[in-house]
Amino acid sequence: MKEIHIDSPEEKILREKLQRRTDPDGLRLQRFLAMPDLSRKEGNPIAEIVKRILASPYFKDLDVIKTPEIVPASVSFDLFDFPADHPARSRSDTYYVDDKNILRTHTTVMWYYYLLDEEIKRRIAANEPVGCFSFGKVYRRDEIDRNHMNVFHQIDGWYLAPKAIKTIGVKELEESLGAIATAVFGPDVKYRLNPDTFPYTDPSREMEVEIKGKWVEVVGCGVVKGSVLEKLGVDSSNYTGWAFGFGLERLAIASMNLPDIRLLWSEDPRVTRQLKLGTEFKEVSKFPPITRDISFVVDRNFVPNDYFDLIRDIGGDLVEEVALLDKYEDERKFGSGKISYTYRTVYRSNERTLTTEEVAPIQEKITEETKKRFGAEVR
Repeated sequence: MKEIHIDSPEEKILREKLQRRTDPDGLRLQRFLAMPDLSRKEGNPIAEIVKRILASPYFKDLDVIKTPEIVPASVSFDLFDFPADHPARSRSDTYYVDDKNILRTHTTVMWYYYLLDEEIKRRIAANEPVGCFSFGKVYRRDEIDRNHMNVFHQIDGWYLAPKAIKTIGVKELEESLGAIATAVFGPDVKYRLNPDTFPYTDPSREMEVEIKGKWVEVVGCGVVKGSVLEKLGVDSSNYTGWAFGFGLERLAIASMNLPDIRLLWSEDPRVTRQLKLGTEFKEVSKFPPITRDISFVVDRNFVPNDYFDLIRDIGGDLVEEVALLDKYEDERKFGSGKISYTYRTVYRSNERTLTTEEVAPIQEKITEETKKRFGAEVR
């Protein structure tokens, strides 16, 4: 197993530029990039899942590559056959560092960087199989609740072989998925495969595993499209391959029945000593929530994910959930092109009881910034 670390001069320059920014978007991206990579944090269940997969005999010949976290949008989307109108390309779903570069939305970008390595080029020229894993933080603009964060972790793996050695098909997909299920959940795991669709694989499958009597979708996999291989400089008439990728938090939450994704980031010893895969998490203490509602009228071009980012920026990890209670238009009441929204924010700490005196200035700042940044009329 070869370990490859991509040193990107372009990313270094972009990070330096980002560090000089003081606007809300720039400060937000700086904070995200500074968060620890739990897939490499010893003792964290996210890292344990990675360790189990890498230790599987089925994947013993795969390399490991660490890629940049700031990547060109063209590498993230164009090379992987994302349609021009795919939602992931929009600024409402993806964090753009500038007009051309983004915080990576998936670790699948490692395909591009892996094939730039000189030794890998040599192996392909020699008609040899190649393949690798990549894992780490990824970033997507998302809603706020107990199962979602806009910074989370993924692992991707792929394997390419010349047809003289093996032609990759559905059988190999099922073998690789079975190996993942066994590696993470043990030899007695029950799993099932269903057809699925991804931009860069065809045919594709998604796998569900049975955890505590419930079927949980955990991983997607597929045969790499010939069109994608060609864009990456690989002869698709000679090479075929399988690829998989999935979010690690979903498996960790399901394995331990975690009530809140924020617990994976906790430094509280009462929490961390319980974060063991396969062990039912017991509530340390269910601290009471504090809820606050806000209603406002904004232009129709308002983007909810922009608002969620604002709340995350101000409320941090004290925000458990933001729920849309009401949304409606009334031209006579609000004017043309205006929409009314009502959101409920649930504040709750996993480590202590919050007070109304602590929450009040947070909610007040959210209200003021809602007016300032979105031109909102608070009702």
